[in-house]
Formats: sequence, C-alpha cells, structure tokens
Amino acid sequence: MSTIRRRAAGTALVVALGAASLAACGGGDDDASRGGSKTVTLVSHDSFAASKAVLKAFTQQTGYTVKVLRGGDAGAAVNQAVLSKGNPQGDVFFGVDNTLLSRALDNGLFTPYEAKDLDKVPAALQLDAAEHRVTPVDFGDVCVNYDRAWFAAHKVPVPQTFDDLVKPAYKDLLVTENAATSSPGLAFLLATTAKYGDGGWQDYWTKLKANGVQVVDGWEQAYYDDFSGAGGGKGDKPLVVSYASSPPAEVLALKEQPKESPTGVATATCFRQIEFAGLLDGAKNTEGGKALVDFLLSRTFQEDMPLSMFVNPVRDDAKLPEVFTKYAPVISGSATVEPKKIAANREQWVKTWSSLVLK
Repeated sequence: MSTIRRRAAGTALVVALGAASLAACGGGDDDASRGGSKTVTLVSHDSFAASKAVLKAFTQQTGYTVKVLRGGDAGAAVNQAVLSKGNPQGDVFFGVDNTLLSRALDNGLFTPYEAKDLDKVPAALQLDAAEHRVTPVDFGDVCVNYDRAWFAAHKVPVPQTFDDLVKPAYKDLLVTENAATSSPGLAFLLATTAKYGDGGWQDYWTKLKANGVQVVDGWEQAYYDDFSGAGGGKGDKPLVVSYASSPPAEVLALKEQPKESPTGVATATCFRQIEFAGLLDGAKNTEGGKALVDFLLSRTFQEDMPLSMFVNPVRDDAKLPEVFTKYAPVISGSATVEPKKIAANREQWVKTWSSLVLK
C-alpha cells in the first residue's frame, strides 16, 4: 500500500498521520556522523508513521534511535532505492508492496534476514519465504467504497461486485484513480486482471468507461473532491476506489460513534496489498537494521499500526483496536496477482488501460 495506500483513508487518518509522522523522525545527524552505531536509518514512503511511545520503546529495548528518511510515494521510494543500491541511504527499507516487490528483488536491494517471530505470520503473506529477503509487515485492501446516505436517499441498491459496476443503474457514479499515477488506481486495475483474466479485463474496462467511470490523478482528489461520502464530502460520486480501512477512519473523526460508518465497502471488489521491510544491501548498521526489522514485526509495533497508518498487522496474535473490529469489514477472497506476473505485465497493462480509458 502506498501506500498504500495506502495506505490515507479519511479525515481522521490525515490528522493521525500528520501527528505520527512528526513523532517518527528520531535520531540526528550527530549520531550518523559518529558512524551510526546508535542510529538505525529507516528509508520509507511518505505515509510511514508510528507513535512516539512505540519508537521510544524500540530505543529502550535496543539502544538504537530510529531516523526516518521519507522518499515520496512507494513507487518513488523504490525507484530511489534502486538507483542507490549497494550504497543505500539507510539500513532498512519499509514500504515495498506486492505490486512493486519483484522489481526490488530483481535489483538485489536486500540482504537476506529471517526475522524473529516470522512464525506468527500466515504463510499467504510471506511472498519471499524461501529466501527471506523481505519481511511482511502489514496488509490492506483496496476496494470500492460507497456513500451509505446517498444510496439510501436515492433508493438504489448498493453495488456488490465488479459486474454490478457496469450496470446502467450505476452509470456516472464511480470515480477511480489513474492506474499510471496512483497506487490504489493500479491496485483496482490489477483486481480486474485477476477477476477477468488476460483476455477479459480490457473488455470490462471498455464497459466501465461506457458506463461513465471518472478517472482522476490520485486518491486525495478522488476521495475528498469527487466522492460524496468523505466526512460530508463535496463531490457527487457515491462510489470511489479507496481502502477497506476508510470506514473506521471516518468514524474516528466523529465525536459520537454511530452504529455504522457513513462509508461502506463493496467487499467483492478488493485487491490485497502487502507491505514489506528488508535489510538494505550495503547497510552501514547491519545489526541495528536487523533489530529494526525484528521490531517492525513485534506485537508492540504491530498493534500500533492500525491507528498510525490504518493498515492491518500481519501477526496473527496482534490485537486490533475496537474501531477496526467494529467498523472495518473483514475481507475474505481479496484478489491477488503474483508479483512476478505483475512485474512482467505491469507496464503493458497500464499502457493498454490508458489507451482504453483515458482517450
């Protein structure tokens, strides 16, 4: 998720990320200039966040202070890591997801390391289990979200499936992100390739375009400007490609929690994004990097993530906050595509998608 994505999902999330991102910048140049023995540097995308207390706990446990270097969205951060491979900007990279994983692995960005407590992570999330070059840290689902109030007021059934979205009843109701410029936009495209196969997804998008789908550059524009349901959103589209974590984020911003979130999720339209961390090849502080990878998989960090980055922990024994268990849907059967297949086809898929949808 670049997230996810990733990983922003509502007004409360923007506030939470703003506060947590400031807390996440630990360490200082003085530590680094002394060889980095007490500083471990985490390279990530702009959406990385952790609470101050959690980062303090890492320092207390290990003696290392975390310094965070953010490099734009996930794609930009991975590109920079590829350009600097062998002489990395830091010790650990966090935020490469399954849509970009093969590129990172094929370019040899990581040194193998088997993290502690990996046995607490379901096998389905361990996409590099044979070599342990990367460690799964979180996952989330990109799905079509809907404005409950709009559908109730217009007495229109909520769409449940991809097939529903091309029906006349939903003409001009959906806004999605550009697959060439947006992580959720790409995830939604990948979901349709998984659903309809190599020979069918193009026809699906042709129908979706004919049914009035709107395409915008990124998630923030889609969710805040065009979607009608984002915290009293100003848009006129009651359907938007967003995240399964949008409902709890919407509720968290409210003074009184309602029976259900104003935003719902069409759970049969989801694509699973998994984010990984890895020890960078050429890291100056290898031992500190290993300790940090272990910590990212610890219950302390895993249970902090949901309200810091609005993603799900990968540990099967990590507890979710009540706002997640009450308002976030449980997604089963989320679409996936093998990272190697994504790497082999992503460029052509996006090029074909652009010719079908943007022209």
